Formats: sequence, structure tokens, C-alpha cells
Amino acid sequence: MPQPSLHHQPILLTGASGFIGRRIQRQLLDSGYPVRALLRPGSPNNRHIDPRCETHDCGLTDEAALREAVTGIQAVVYCAGTVRGAALQDFLPANVNGVEAILKTMSACHAPRPFLLISSLAASRPELSHYAHSKQLGEQAVQRHSAGPWTVLRPPAVYGPGDTEMMPVLQMAKRGWIFRPGPEHQKLSLLYADDLASAVPAWLESWQRCNGKTFCIDDGHAGGYGWPEIAQAAGSKRSHIYGIPRTLLASVASINLALSRVINRAPMLTPGKVRELTQDDWLCDNSDFTQTTGWQPQTGLPCGIRLSLKHGTD
Repeated sequence: MPQPSLHHQPILLTGASGFIGRRIQRQLLDSGYPVRALLRPGSPNNRHIDPRCETHDCGLTDEAALREAVTGIQAVVYCAGTVRGAALQDFLPANVNGVEAILKTMSACHAPRPFLLISSLAASRPELSHYAHSKQLGEQAVQRHSAGPWTVLRPPAVYGPGDTEMMPVLQMAKRGWIFRPGPEHQKLSLLYADDLASAVPAWLESWQRCNGKTFCIDDGHAGGYGWPEIAQAAGSKRSHIYGIPRTLLASVASINLALSRVINRAPMLTPGKVRELTQDDWLCDNSDFTQTTGWQPQTGLPCGIRLSLKHGTD
């Protein structure tokens, strides 16, 4: 039986129909928080909205609809985002402009509320890619336009059922085959999607202590994972790990970028993404966020991979 609402005012959630957003919906609702989901009109993903949510169809340039959406809310969780694109302009609408639009609307309505931005660890290295640059710009927009308390969360690579990016890697690792894009000694922090979602109600209970802070969070595995550890966690009895030459990745990315312009489809593998994939490490440390909120991740990599492969389509 659902718990009674802890508060009458809803949490405004953007990106609610996405891979991470639909988990945040459930975490908030199951924790007793009412949710107002801000939906992009006509999005095919809107079928993922929990029927317990209040919904608002609202484009981020629709000022009147935004004013209505931010009226009477308790807090904002901004989870909308774009991960595919050929140029910086492809990432700006969701990763930057939407942040600015909501914050400016709240300021104009004299309704400052706690604001949480789900960003990315990539924002710490904006020089690598248009995506990373846009995530940093989104964080800067929060600091520049917030009239009330704000917090930024920077997760690393997030995986789980329904994820289309990490799933092929995990499926191959389960079979004992890994094609490593980075250097041999590469270390990666990871985070199961449900654990990221559980950080949101933890923030809501402690937003005063989180005000003005940026936190990196992961699954708590100190020092991240090397590729042999990932293969072992996937249950592979004997793994075969092969490095992909960076020149090959770069060539495929360049072709992919050119092809995307011809077919008018946002690419995933671009020269910038190659620079991200070939870094020596992407590492997080939970200690600050845990000390501030008491949040603890619950899903280690072996369990997370099993759940991901078992419920692959979510």
C-alpha cells in the first residue's frame, strides 16, 4: 500500500520519462513525495510516467506553462538531459537552456525553491567533448540563476535495466569478451540507476545542508573498477580483454559524425566521446554526500549486472 504523502506540495521533476527519471519517479512516490512530472509534448517516452504522478505538458520555451508548473511546488529535481549530439548546440536545449528557463521562471514568480541538478562526472572535464562542456554550462547556469538553495549531483557511468548504452558492454562481459576503449590500467566508477534515484529523497531530507554544494557519487567501490574486475563481476569464468586502438575509435567516430549529418540523426560516438572513453580514469568519492545526507548505495556491481541482464528491457 502506498505511503501517505509527506508533504502536500509536489516535487517538480524534469526528465521523468527517461532511463533515470522514471526511477526517480518511483523513489519519490514510494517515499511519500507527490510528483509533478514536466513532460515534453508528444514524447514517445511519456508512456513511462507513473499514474500516481501529476503531469504537465510543457515546452521549456513556453513561459506561461512554466509559470503554472512551478506554482505551488516544494522543490525541483532537474533530470532532463541530452547525451547524443554532433555539436554543442545539440546539447544546449536540455542540458543548459532548460535549467535556465526553470530557474528564471521561479525567480520571476518570486518562488525560490530547493533545486537539484542531476549532472554528470563529465562536467569536471569540459574540454573533452561538447557533452561534457554542456554539463558544465548547466552547472554554471544553476549557480548563476538560482534565487534559492541549490545542489548538483555528478554521477559517473550509470547502468541498470533499460539502459541502451551500457547493456551491450555488460552482455559481452558476461560471455567473457571485453573490448576495452581506454588504456590497460583504466579505472571507472559506476553507479546502479536505482541507487542514483535513492539519492534524491536523501537530498530532499537534507537540502539545507547540501546548499551550494556539488557532490560526486558512485557505488562506493573505492578506486573504481578495472576491466578485469568488471568481467569478474559479470560472472565471466574466463575473460578475454582486447584493447581497441584509439586510431580505430577516432576513425569510426569521424565517419559516424559525418554520416549523422547526412541522415539527420544525433550520433553517440563522436570524436569528443572518444576522448571521454579513453581517459585514464573516471573516479568518484561518496564520502561528502554520505556525511551530509546519510545516503548509502545498496547495489554492488555483481548484483547490479545480474539485475541489469535479468531485466534488460526494464
